[in-house]
Amino acid sequence: MPSTPQQKLIFDIETVGESFDDLDKITQESLTNWIQREAEDKDEYARLLDDLKHGLGFSPLTGEVVAVGVLDFEKDKGGVYFQSPGSKIERFEEEGITFETLSEEAILRKFWELASRYQIFITFNGRAFDVPFLMVRSAVHKIPPTKNMMAGRYLYQQHADAIHIDLLDQLSFQGAVRRKGSLHLWCRAFGIKSPKSEGITGDDVNMLFKKKKYLEIAKYNVGDLRATKQLFEVWNTYFNI
Repeated sequence: MPSTPQQKLIFDIETVGESFDDLDKITQESLTNWIQREAEDKDEYARLLDDLKHGLGFSPLTGEVVAVGVLDFEKDKGGVYFQSPGSKIERFEEEGITFETLSEEAILRKFWELASRYQIFITFNGRAFDVPFLMVRSAVHKIPPTKNMMAGRYLYQQHADAIHIDLLDQLSFQGAVRRKGSLHLWCRAFGIKSPKSEGITGDDVNMLFKKKKYLEIAKYNVGDLRATKQLFEVWNTYFNI
């Protein structure tokens, strides 16, 4: 009797950080004490502090999930579930992608519910960023994950019902390649349209969120999903041997 084919889900997240000035004094000191020790002068201190303030969204301890995009590999359909505080954006569909606004807690619950239906998960840098971020933020909201996507770094170590193919890991041969390369560089190398080509990068999400440009964030996320899908097709054809 033929086995049921494993279903593949591509996903990507967008995050923003808290305002540094709104953090309590102990948290501010905890985040900046290394800068005070290592900065050689006031100019370097100011530069490092500015970098830290703009990077709070890269940690689930000082940031939150504002968008999760998912794409069914076979069906080429999916959704982006995103926050839009203070703005009313009706649910709609565009080119096979459903756009729906939810709270962070509802976004996380939606993601894990969808993930429970799939066996293969495809990301770019998902082991180092997306999945740990999702798991920590889910724990904050007391939401248990439905799949263990961090079971083993190598594919043969992973559970059959939760195989996580992190393309950054795979294309760099688990870090054997000295320069791993960004999603933009990998897309450029293989002639794939980069989501960064529209002038938006992950570093811009915090600014766009503050300006209430929530739909721009969601559509940028779709670009990441599409690029990741094409990059997976390259990996699966030429690297997965």
